[in-house]
Amino acid sequence: MLDFAPETDNQRAKIRQVITDAFGQTKEAELVDKIRNSANFIPELSLVALENGDVLGHILFSCIVIEVPEQIPALALAPLAVTPLRQRQSIGSQLVKVGLSKCRESDYSIVVVVGEPRYYRRFGFQKARKFGLHSSLPIPDEAFMVLELKPSALMNINGIVCYPAYFHEV
Repeated sequence: MLDFAPETDNQRAKIRQVITDAFGQTKEAELVDKIRNSANFIPELSLVALENGDVLGHILFSCIVIEVPEQIPALALAPLAVTPLRQRQSIGSQLVKVGLSKCRESDYSIVVVVGEPRYYRRFGFQKARKFGLHSSLPIPDEAFMVLELKPSALMNINGIVCYPAYFHEV
């Protein structure tokens, strides 16, 4: 039975290992460290999937803005990682669902993600360009997606999703 909870300080080394193993490199784990050390970190939206106290997966939502030209608050989902031996067992999907639910409970309206379209569409994500959104990151159009957590949250919002500088290093 899996449990889902905000990360704790004593889980950080294990989270780093899960992320590094899942991506086969350390850049995404370093991104998480940089987000944690920024004003954009939201501790209650850095979630772990636990089984018998062992960290099997991690998801992080952090603050970003959409320039329209005023700044509209949004969240970036990045990264999502599951330990390789437990991938394809719905742990990642459960993390996304629990995470999005927590985002709604915390009264956020918009989440963006850079990821596999077939994966994220099942949670309601759509191409960001459909809403007139562009990314400050050089990423393929089909991988840049957005989800309205509240109906019409993106109505009349055309602009650039401004990722903090540390995202450009991944």
